Amino acid sequence: MVTKRSGATEPFSRDKVIAGVRKACQGRPVTDADLALLAQQVEETLRSTGAASIDAQEIGLAILDPLKELDQVAFMRFASVYQAWDSLDDFNRAIEELRG
Repeated sequence: MVTKRSGATEPFSRDKVIAGVRKACQGRPVTDADLALLAQQVEETLRSTGAASIDAQEIGLAILDPLKELDQVAFMRFASVYQAWDSLDDFNRAIEELRG
């Protein structure tokens, strides 16, 4: 189960993970099969915690690493929205981490 910010709970959905990441991958060389694999990796990561319920925030965090491996531009897009970057310094830090 996923606990949303509002406190409501709902079942985990790979489709929601794919939909969220698909927006970041728009125009990038990422296939539906790539997105399905990413969603599977995220679900496996979350299930490995053994928790019966997980915060929606943790799903976003679980998406970041596999997305970074899949496509760095899509990662930057997703992370900038997910982590609410509000300055060029935020982007520069992320770019430096990717280069390192």
